[in-house]
Amino acid sequence: MSAYYQLIERTVNDDGSVIARYTSTIHTQGAWNEHEQHMAPATGIICAELDHFMPRQDVRIGRISLDILGLIPAGEFQIETKVIRPGRTIELIESVMSAGGKSCISARTWRMAVSDTSAVYGLEDPVVEGPEQQPVWEEIRSWPGGYIASIEARTSNRRAGKGIVWLTNTLDMVEGETTSDLVKLMGMVDTANGIVTRQIWPFQYAFPNLDLQIHLHRLPRGHWLGLETVQQHGDDGIGLTSAVLHDLHGPFGRSEQILTLRKMG
Repeated sequence: MSAYYQLIERTVNDDGSVIARYTSTIHTQGAWNEHEQHMAPATGIICAELDHFMPRQDVRIGRISLDILGLIPAGEFQIETKVIRPGRTIELIESVMSAGGKSCISARTWRMAVSDTSAVYGLEDPVVEGPEQQPVWEEIRSWPGGYIASIEARTSNRRAGKGIVWLTNTLDMVEGETTSDLVKLMGMVDTANGIVTRQIWPFQYAFPNLDLQIHLHRLPRGHWLGLETVQQHGDDGIGLTSAVLHDLHGPFGRSEQILTLRKMG
């Protein structure tokens, strides 16, 4: 298969909400359990639905807030998307992924009005070295699963707890549909939690994330995602993975993932 997902059908309801039914391919397979989807492509498919949903030229996505409600099963699932706060300058959209009658991801997205603010433009996050001259990082394949097998990683600057890793892949998000740059890159952001792990395999503690928060001060461009990542573990069972998000043109946003630290075995 040359895509993460296959679309079964997409239905527009009388109230404007959209229900899309999909089936996952092996390329979505997660790293913690072989029968679940990785959160990275699951984020991407939600963003693909946002691309289709009531498109407007005067607004763009500024924030995506995703809560992981449980295991994300492989196989057939659906995403229902609707507006829960309409508006001319700000609009809040809710997307719920469910499988087998149970919700597994709840996502809320702010779409925000765009305008020319070049007079006050300014960034503090610096540009980092791109992937072109960096070696392929094969160690990422110590993580199992079809999703990790689908991506290419490059780095020359990482250690336990901190580093910069560049990612790309050659797959479409949905078979037969064009994958936008936003969908391509959002579909890899969740990988941040596995690239600067504070432990050496075999892990003493699992550290799955319960959410993924993404804030975008501009839309990303291209097919390379740079994750400038810091992972921190508290002493009472909770951790945090934070990343500055880069494309080949510089920083474009940030992500945060709250972690539940669980003794393995």
